[in-house]
Amino acid sequence: MKTFMVAAALAAFAEGANAEIKSQATEYKQGQTVCEGLLVYDDATSGKRPGVLIAHQWKGLTAYERHRAEMLAKLGYVVFCADIYGKGVRADNPQEASKLAGQYKGERPLLRARVNAAFDQLKKQPLVDARRTAAIGYCFGGTTVLELARSGADVVGVVSFHGGLNTPTPEDAKQIKGKVLALHGADDPYVPPAEVAAFEEEMRKAKVDWQLVGYGGAVHSFTMMEAGDDNSKGAAYNEKADQRSWEAMKVFFAEIFK
Repeated sequence: MKTFMVAAALAAFAEGANAEIKSQATEYKQGQTVCEGLLVYDDATSGKRPGVLIAHQWKGLTAYERHRAEMLAKLGYVVFCADIYGKGVRADNPQEASKLAGQYKGERPLLRARVNAAFDQLKKQPLVDARRTAAIGYCFGGTTVLELARSGADVVGVVSFHGGLNTPTPEDAKQIKGKVLALHGADDPYVPPAEVAAFEEEMRKAKVDWQLVGYGGAVHSFTMMEAGDDNSKGAAYNEKADQRSWEAMKVFFAEIFK
């Protein structure tokens, strides 16, 4: 018996030692548009687990989202990075990014269709427990996951990191089925107090289970090191807000996936 237990322990150790984060580019369609997302997971276990969708910032799906996906995979989640813009469509500079993001912000039905197509890809993954799914997004992606929730998608919870909180159809908040967590830079000039107040009223009227956390001294893009450290530009990295918001997300996930 003791020999068997030792052998089992060694086998488990070997499995853990050989485990690694897997990533796979995945094509899918929304209408006639071909998109290319990224599936990321830890192959240490084969059982079903919660799934998390990541919606990208305004430049499109980049190494930033891959890094966040790997962080989530190490926490035990299966992650699918959405491609809202379509395969090969990426912005090389802020001007292009603003134009692309503006197109989808101005066409919320299209934005919802694109993010729902990606969400469907997440749910159909064999390792995903489709009853336990969440979505997170950064900047433009924060707006995107809020629109996913407003569309009535069967998502347990969504998390917006320094995302835009406005919507042309606040009445759609009544369709939100899951919980909402908005992680906001308290000094973000791109999401001013009036927009925050309108979001709070939207959530209250719809009786959504929501939270909004404001990080003092943080502006837009506070989780992104490439934003630099100059708050006067309106977008800057903030290490404390980055760490605190990630921990807040982890607590939120522990609650919704219990």
